Amino acid sequence: MHRSHLGAQKLPSETALGDVAKRLRGAGLRPTRQRVALAQLLFASGERHVTAEMLHEEAQARKVPVSLATVYNTLHQFTGAGLLREVAVEGAKTYFDTNTSNHYHFFCEVSGLLMDIATGAIRIEGLPEAPDGMTISRVDVLVRVVDKRSR
Repeated sequence: MHRSHLGAQKLPSETALGDVAKRLRGAGLRPTRQRVALAQLLFASGERHVTAEMLHEEAQARKVPVSLATVYNTLHQFTGAGLLREVAVEGAKTYFDTNTSNHYHFFCEVSGLLMDIATGAIRIEGLPEAPDGMTISRVDVLVRVVDKRSR
């Protein structure tokens, strides 16, 4: 069910690094060392949802020398290039989704886990007309859940 934009690849084989660099170039981004390293972490394990803090921790654990500010900037660059989808949860809490297709999410309020909702599980009807000169680009649905045992 999960698919990756780069395929399931091991870190950091030359082939995988070459594929990542090619993917970045294809999205109009220069494949700098830091971008390639962060893309490897993001896309090597299939579809996933990460925050900048989570990715920064992974980078630090793998000895990738990158600041949290660089992680934020790179995530926003990847989103702008269409490699990631931004999912705003609440306030400053933002997740980045490697699955850029139009889909919806469950958000566990206790654990902070963001999960995809199965395709077709939600049907949106009765959308309003977009204001003059505009078109609807997408509809975001976030269903908040808690573990039944936590209530």
